[in-house]
Amino acid sequence: MEKSENQYLGHEKISKLLLKFSIPCILALLITSLYNIVDQIFIGHGTTEGLGAVGNAATSIVFPLTLVAVALSGMFGDGTAAFLSICQGRKDTKNAHRAVGNATVITFILSLILVVLGFVFCDQILGLFGASADNLVYARQYFFIILSFFPIYMLGYMLNSVIRADGAPAFAMAATVIGAVTNIILDPIFIFAFNWGIRGAAWATITGQILTLIISIIYLTRTKTFKLSLKSLKPEKQVLSTVAKLGISTLITQLSIVIISMVCNKMLASFGANSEYGANDPLAIIGICMKVFTIVLSIAMGIIIGAQPILGFNIGAGKNDRVRETFRKCLMATIVVGLVATAIFEICPQVIISIFGSNSENPELYMQFAVLTFRIFLMLVTFTCIIKVISIFFQAVGEPLKAAIVSLSRD
Repeated sequence: MEKSENQYLGHEKISKLLLKFSIPCILALLITSLYNIVDQIFIGHGTTEGLGAVGNAATSIVFPLTLVAVALSGMFGDGTAAFLSICQGRKDTKNAHRAVGNATVITFILSLILVVLGFVFCDQILGLFGASADNLVYARQYFFIILSFFPIYMLGYMLNSVIRADGAPAFAMAATVIGAVTNIILDPIFIFAFNWGIRGAAWATITGQILTLIISIIYLTRTKTFKLSLKSLKPEKQVLSTVAKLGISTLITQLSIVIISMVCNKMLASFGANSEYGANDPLAIIGICMKVFTIVLSIAMGIIIGAQPILGFNIGAGKNDRVRETFRKCLMATIVVGLVATAIFEICPQVIISIFGSNSENPELYMQFAVLTFRIFLMLVTFTCIIKVISIFFQAVGEPLKAAIVSLSRD
């Protein structure tokens, strides 16, 4: 008999529930964002071959490709999380375990497909995202290692969403924190002490992701609202279809970022090569800017994704007044986050930029372009955060079409 231990979501004070669910979710998403950011910081401060601006350009090229993995695993992770929460509100226990099992299987299959495509079309893919003769060899080194472990990364990412929806946001956060701390500790060791360069950054990232997955799998032995069995893995067309529909806005959101990054990188590589800034510096800077951008989005998305179990449960239970109250509180918190971030980016972008180093051939031009990029690119970050929150809200309450339309409106 499957358990249902999240009934308190229907009567506990909303502000108390948001503190319980959203804060761990924010921290988990922030720490996830740190994976690539920490790599970029250490690479940017390196002085040996393949590090500095050229190394950061290489990681900027690979970063959007990792978002493809995030898009697919997030689609089934967030879709399953929304499905679980709605099932809990309706007291439907028979379909919950099937959703988790089916999502796990399809995520693994998709990860293998990405690995094969990545190895077969490596140079063509990297070229699409702006790789040049200067940085292709380093982008390839970084990409091959990251790509090889996509199954581990994608399963860990997907299961993290499921664990949060099962009423264990602190455990989900712990799994991510342990992986991120491992990455941070190993980065300087692998990059500098072992002299592995950009490959060291990739191996540090992968090691952290392996630990996150192991911890997430351990949780599956102690779940609260569902119990996995071999029957859970049997494909159920209707369940899988519902999960995919609920998670479609996550897929669209992430893939749109990939397309935007691809166009941006190609333009920067092409026009940068014919400008005073050169090809590598603009690519490195836009990569830093995008990753800082993801930090702000992680906070905004953490607020509403953390609220997803509350929203889904109360929609399933027909308690629409609690749904509206939850959304209002999430929206107000998001606006505050966006305004604070905008002030920082407009007033003192140099402080953030300097954290990442550069080792550029022309530091003055590098900083000039970086300040301009930060101030323009991040000028309306508050509106982006609001759009993402509204999109995820629709996803959480079982309105995938509205979620997709809202998500696409910005991109």
